[in-house]
Amino acid sequence: MDARTAAARVVTLVMSEGASLTTALPAILERVAPGDRALVQELSYGTLRWAQRLEPVLAALLSKPLKSRDHDVRALLLTGLYQLVYMRIAPHAAVAETVSATRTLGKSWAAGLVNAVLRGFQRRREALLAAADGDDCAALSHPRWLVERLRRQRPKEWREILAANNQRAPMTLRVNAQQLSRDDYQVRLREVGVAARPAPHTTHGLVLEAPMDVQSLPGFAQGWVSVQDAAAQLAAPLLAPLAGERLLDACAAPGGKSAHLLELQPELSELVAVDSDEARLARVRDNLDRLGLHATLYAADAAVPETWWDGRLFDRILLDAPCSATGVIRRHPDIKHLRRDTDIATLVTTQSHLLAALWPLLRAGGMLLYATCSILPEEDEQQVARFLDEYPDARVVPLTATWGMAVQPGRLILPGRDDMDGFFYMCISKQERAD
Repeated sequence: MDARTAAARVVTLVMSEGASLTTALPAILERVAPGDRALVQELSYGTLRWAQRLEPVLAALLSKPLKSRDHDVRALLLTGLYQLVYMRIAPHAAVAETVSATRTLGKSWAAGLVNAVLRGFQRRREALLAAADGDDCAALSHPRWLVERLRRQRPKEWREILAANNQRAPMTLRVNAQQLSRDDYQVRLREVGVAARPAPHTTHGLVLEAPMDVQSLPGFAQGWVSVQDAAAQLAAPLLAPLAGERLLDACAAPGGKSAHLLELQPELSELVAVDSDEARLARVRDNLDRLGLHATLYAADAAVPETWWDGRLFDRILLDAPCSATGVIRRHPDIKHLRRDTDIATLVTTQSHLLAALWPLLRAGGMLLYATCSILPEEDEQQVARFLDEYPDARVVPLTATWGMAVQPGRLILPGRDDMDGFFYMCISKQERAD
C-alpha cells in the first residue's frame, strides 16, 4: 500500500470510525513498505493534529459536500492539504501522489476532484488560511467544546495549552536505576551517535534530540531503559515507597509507573498492579519481564475490590485515574477527534468511584497519590477537593515542587512546559484514628 493511501485509511479509521491511533496505525503499517512507514506516520499524526484548521479550508474548496460513504476521499484530501501547508514535500509531488492514491483507494472517480481541490488551494492559499484562522477553533485546531472549556476554566493559560498541544512531543527515556545511572546511559547513547539531555525535574530521565526506534536503543532488550514522558516519571518519587512496604498501582497499564516504582525501591514487600483490560495488562507483564521486575497482576476493575483484593491493607496507593487525556494531546492528536464534551461527566464519576473504593484499602498513616493526564479542573483539583470534603480522615500532603503550578489542592503541569506532558498530581495521607 502506498503512503498516501495508508495515511488516508488511518485518518478515516480515527475520524469516521472512532478507532484510536494506537490501534489504527500499527494495523495499517503492516501493509506498508518499511521505507514508507515514517511518511505514513507523519501524514497520519499531522493530519489529525491540524484537521480542525484544514476542514474549513476543504469546505471552501468543495462545490458541494462529499457523500457520507466517501469518508476516505475526505481523509485523502485532508492529507493532501496537510502536505501543502505543513510539509516540505515539493507541491507538484504532493499533488501528483495524492491524486494517484485515489486509484489504490478504489475511488478513481475522485482523481479529478482531488487534483482540482489541491490546485485550487495552491492558487488561493493565503486567503483560505486567513479566513479559517478568523475562528479560534480553526486557528488553534481544536474542537470547539474543548476551546470553550479551557477558555472558561483556564483563562490565563488556555492559549498556551492549545498551542502546546499542536507541538511534537519529544521522545523521553527513563533509565533503569537497577541497571545503570543516567550519566552512564547518556555516555552509551553518545557512543552510538545519539544526542540526549537530562529531562528536567527527573533523576533518571533523558530527552532525545530526535526520536528513534526503541529497538535501536542501547540495552533496550536487556531492560536498561524505557520510554516514559518526564511528567509521568514524577509519580514514583512522589509516592516515595520505603523498603518492606506493600503498594497498589490501580489502573496500571501499560505499566511504566509500576516499573519505575520497582526500579526505585527494589525491596518492596509487594507491588500489586490492577487493570481492567486483560490485553493492556499483558503489556504490563511484558514490560516488567523485559526489565527483570516482578509484580502481582490482576485483570479486574480496581473500583470493585471484592473481586481481587485479599484484605491486606496497602501502605501506598497510586491511582493514575482514567481521564480525558487532555494533557497528552500533543502525543495523541486523535484525542481531538475521539473525546466528546459529554465524556467528562462520566469520567469524573468514574474517578470519584475509584477514590471511594480504594480509600478503605489504605492503612492509617499511608498515602494515596492521585494523578491524571488531564488539565481540566473537574478531573483534577475539583475532584480532589470534593474527596477531601467527604472523607474527614484525608489530609493534603503539600507538594513543595519546582515543577508545574499550584492549583489548590495539588500541582498541575501544563503541556509543553519543560518539555513535559500535561499532568496533575495530589498526595493525600490517611490520618491515624484517635482512640
